[in-house]
Amino acid sequence: MSSIEDEPTRVLVLAAPACEPERLAPEQRFRVDRLWNEAFDAVQRTVPGAVQLRQGCCAMRARGPTRYYGSETEAARAVLGCVAELLRDELGEGLAVGVASSRFTAEQAALAATRKQAGTPDLLLPAPGVYLVPAEQTAAFLSELPIACAADEQLAPVLVSLGIRTLGAFAALPEDSVLQRFGRTAQLAHRRARGLGEPHGAEVGAGVPRHDLSVTFEFEPPLEGADQLAFACSSYAENFVRALGEHALVCTELRVELIDDTATSHERSWSHPANFTATDVVNRVRWQAASLPQAPDRGGAGVASVRITPERTSPAAAHEPGLWNDAPSERVHHQLTRVQSLLGPEGVATGMLVGGRVSTDRQLLVPWGSKRDQRPGPGQGADSSAAPWPGRLQGPLPNLVSADTVAVTLLDEHGVTVTIDADELFSAAPNSFGVAGEPLQRVRNWSAPWPLRERWWDPGEPGEASYRIQLVLEDGAAWLLSYTATDGWVAEGRYA
Repeated sequence: MSSIEDEPTRVLVLAAPACEPERLAPEQRFRVDRLWNEAFDAVQRTVPGAVQLRQGCCAMRARGPTRYYGSETEAARAVLGCVAELLRDELGEGLAVGVASSRFTAEQAALAATRKQAGTPDLLLPAPGVYLVPAEQTAAFLSELPIACAADEQLAPVLVSLGIRTLGAFAALPEDSVLQRFGRTAQLAHRRARGLGEPHGAEVGAGVPRHDLSVTFEFEPPLEGADQLAFACSSYAENFVRALGEHALVCTELRVELIDDTATSHERSWSHPANFTATDVVNRVRWQAASLPQAPDRGGAGVASVRITPERTSPAAAHEPGLWNDAPSERVHHQLTRVQSLLGPEGVATGMLVGGRVSTDRQLLVPWGSKRDQRPGPGQGADSSAAPWPGRLQGPLPNLVSADTVAVTLLDEHGVTVTIDADELFSAAPNSFGVAGEPLQRVRNWSAPWPLRERWWDPGEPGEASYRIQLVLEDGAAWLLSYTATDGWVAEGRYA
């Protein structure tokens, strides 16, 4: 018996693949972004409550429009008709509306035309550009789709390597087993493959009318210096932040587009751990302008126009300091931001932990003022800290980690170097420890060695086995050491 949360809710999804940013050249994005904004505004006027999923795709609940227009087909035709004139000339390729019992299924139905899938018996075509999946055909429609449609770029290759290549094969697995083996992200992908949404969550939330809070300003003649451009943008940045405040919003992620006098667009998205002030906006414009490629024939193209778009906003009330506030003090933030404005975005940074097995791989410096999302470890995916990482250090991590190899000495009571034998145990009990150039100190306690083997599967470059131990000295200092047969004992970190 299915629970109430699993009851299907009919959803309409409008897809305009030609508007997706990854399909566009940099010089096209500014104009296409404006056209899509106009198209989405038209959708919201036709179906109040429509929600933008991303640029080129929006969703809405089907129940209200179906009652108003008489049927799901007529509702989909109304949505398609309100944007067809705006996007038909250049961006109409693949423009379609999908109707199904989940948001994911409706989106896949809308994208069926681009996959040449419109002729399948589980997908109805009641009107040009309208693709409808009956509720009872949801599983059959999804079953033949490739696994990459529901799984992200980290999970999909793993599933393919296990022989799971379609959504039908993935949906046949027990949900509890998927959750235990692959985690929460895989569970959500599994539910999408079954035509379900996130547990205890609405498929499509109630949308609100969107306000265009982006600002564009032009310069004649174009400005070449980063500092000159930042000074010219200061008043516009203040107006941008003030306009957000009038809607009780703050910006936590924005996109800055610099268009030079050769009509080339240079854009970048910036995030903030709290919210952008006018000074923060000006600094981002300055840093981005300073990083523009220089044209050697004339010293670089000047910036003719700037566009600032809030990509992510949040209610201002959610960013008011609470009684117990763990955010950095305003004074600290002000001073570090001033230093950063002089040194550049990478000049001031804070440390954070990422996934990995070796201590030097687990540290990452994040520029001050950037969102402290989980960043990838070396050669790893975005959620690297959640990986199993067999052989990683458990428990407390060393406070001090040297970027350079520090050779150390570990001796037994007879003054002979302690090694790791064939049984992966100490050749003798550690008795004294020393760092090059410093006197030996007596060892009070130590852990048993545990092995770390990397790239053992690669016959061309098999990694040498290393062994790590933790030890405590008589003076209370604690160290994390690593041993290999080639390099002997080195210090991986110190507990300060």
